[in-house]
Amino acid sequence: MEQEIEIEVLVAGPEHEKYVDTILDTIAEAAKVRGTGIAKRTHEYLTKKMLEAKAVIALTKDGRFAGFSYIETWENQQYVTTSGLIVHPDFRGHHVAKRIKDMTFTLARTRWPHAKIFSLTSGAAVMAMNTALGYQPVTFADLTDDEAFWKGCEGCCNVDVLHRTGRKYCICTAMLYDPTEHLPAKIPDEVIERINKIDGK
Repeated sequence: MEQEIEIEVLVAGPEHEKYVDTILDTIAEAAKVRGTGIAKRTHEYLTKKMLEAKAVIALTKDGRFAGFSYIETWENQQYVTTSGLIVHPDFRGHHVAKRIKDMTFTLARTRWPHAKIFSLTSGAAVMAMNTALGYQPVTFADLTDDEAFWKGCEGCCNVDVLHRTGRKYCICTAMLYDPTEHLPAKIPDEVIERINKIDGK
């Protein structure tokens, strides 16, 4: 029987910058395999997410990269996105994606409890995880109007569809979590500890 791999999922910090190039390579390879759009990000962009406690990373006990995702705020923190969810091929089938998704969702709800959280995805697995967390499918008109967010789609191979439709729809499905429709989040101690460290408390 194959031994279960121990994987830790945690809020990323500056000590995890050494994994950024591996993360970017994993995202690029996934885009090739899927043949669908994954917006490109730079080393500097992902590093900034880690420094701001806006990223979640999964690592094995011996320090191998297993997965990653990050969050961003828009329109003066009225909207939050959880983006870039990726699991290294060596660790698929170990529920890593769900654990990362749950952690980014909790992190977003902790730091911006009144913000609407949204996701653009073309993956069925992510749609299922979003649905389980309380997201609902919505039109693109229900998402942020912040041009900086939509500029992020320019690195996707399907951006021409977005342009042709006047940004009304694309290959991705838009999903939205409205906190006014749900009870307050229960925040794990390790998330609060990381946030307090970043905020200097």
